[in-house]
Amino acid sequence: MYYLCRMLKLTTIFWQIIVVLLLLSSCSKKLVTTNFSITNETDLSKHLDGDGKHVRYQKLLKSTDYELKYDRAIIYYDKKDYYRALPLFEELLNIYKGTTKAQEIYYYYAYCHYGMGDYLLSSYHFKNYTSTFPKGIHAEECQFMNAYCYYRQSPEPSLDQETTLKAINEFQLFANLYPQSSRIVRCNELIDELRFKLESKSYETGKLYFKTENYRAAVVAMNNTLKDFPATKYKDELLYLILKANYSLAINSIEDKKASRLQDAIEAYNKCISFSKEKIYIKDIENIHQNIQNELKKINTPNS
Repeated sequence: MYYLCRMLKLTTIFWQIIVVLLLLSSCSKKLVTTNFSITNETDLSKHLDGDGKHVRYQKLLKSTDYELKYDRAIIYYDKKDYYRALPLFEELLNIYKGTTKAQEIYYYYAYCHYGMGDYLLSSYHFKNYTSTFPKGIHAEECQFMNAYCYYRQSPEPSLDQETTLKAINEFQLFANLYPQSSRIVRCNELIDELRFKLESKSYETGKLYFKTENYRAAVVAMNNTLKDFPATKYKDELLYLILKANYSLAINSIEDKKASRLQDAIEAYNKCISFSKEKIYIKDIENIHQNIQNELKKINTPNS
């Protein structure tokens, strides 16, 4: 009997412990669920806030309140949010076409393309602004920006320089149209920068011909560089390389052409001596001259 009572008591205690554990487990789940819900609500709030901006912008695009659209487009523009500003200005161009407000909208529209890095399209719109509104308050600025867009598209000297030439021509046109502009100084600086790029391209082309031992092409290319850019900083080096190219071409020629090509080398030597300001190549120049003289003596001395 004693053992039976003992077992009943232990069984009761066991079930009490089980009930307590179940209650604790239930409370823990509620706490976790509550915290999880709060976290999700916070994330949802942030998500809805982002979506809310998108929804508001979509509603703005569909709105027929064009004054509101213009004001919002300016705000987006000032914040450099060109991707939102551009569609608004694009629609407003059609709405306000033929009005005094159109030129202001088109001005911002061109700058949106520029702000997004589309220099080809922005140059077109800046140029078109000057054609559409030749007396517009932004005509001078847009004429300059048209040229500046070509400047931004100008590639490295090793590449084709068609865009560089276009930029120079557009800057020169600006200078002709607005000779008293405050932008003239900047315009001339950019032209000098672009011309130096052309000069570097011409210089590198001549050197490439020389390095590949295409001496005839090297002489032509380097003489063209001196002709097109008479004040080039590469002048001394070019005169020296023209002499070397002429000499190399002469000594590698057939006998019938050697004498005349040596005379060309003599002329190149005389230019080196007359026009070269630096004397860093003088020793080699004199050695080449002596070699030319020796070669001419061989030609002019009959075999005994």
